[in-house]
Amino acid sequence: MAASTPELEADRQALIRLVQDEAVFHGDFTLSSGKKATYYVDMRKLTLDHRAAPAIGRIMLDLIADIPDIVAVGGLTLGADPIANAVMHESARTAHPLDAFVVRKEPKDHGRGRQIEGADVRGRRVVVVEDTSTTGQSALKAVEALRREGAEVVAVAVIVDRSTGAQVAIEAEGLEWRSAIGLADLGLDPQ
Repeated sequence: MAASTPELEADRQALIRLVQDEAVFHGDFTLSSGKKATYYVDMRKLTLDHRAAPAIGRIMLDLIADIPDIVAVGGLTLGADPIANAVMHESARTAHPLDAFVVRKEPKDHGRGRQIEGADVRGRRVVVVEDTSTTGQSALKAVEALRREGAEVVAVAVIVDRSTGAQVAIEAEGLEWRSAIGLADLGLDPQ
């Protein structure tokens, strides 16, 4: 999916080059889903990189800009955290700033026992973000926790779509799927 302006598309193309050069590793890998792969896209290397994070914020904000009434973005810790923060920081420059939230894998066993930290999501429209997804299970775990908390999750947005079934799983839950970069953009074949 191309970005909405020439400047954002230039950001997206620069990010694609960074992903190709620094985040695609070839070899024999076992993905978190248990599936075998001949390459691995390690987006955490770039979501935490000063060269890529600002562009990720702009690109992901653009990707979800047309979804009405979104108030926050976030997802399952750890992968979603830098993306949500990049989007939040970039959105602060706009007329519609977004907050961020973090979904813990399990509720805390002390303090207030919260599973979702940051923005109050109860009764609010939110988007789950992720770096990449194989089966959609991490995003769906975040969606489940958000729904229990009373959030209205409307979409899942990923930086890189691996084309391995995550979109189908997300859409089966009645959510919209959005991705900024596809395998074809990276010159990779589906696995």
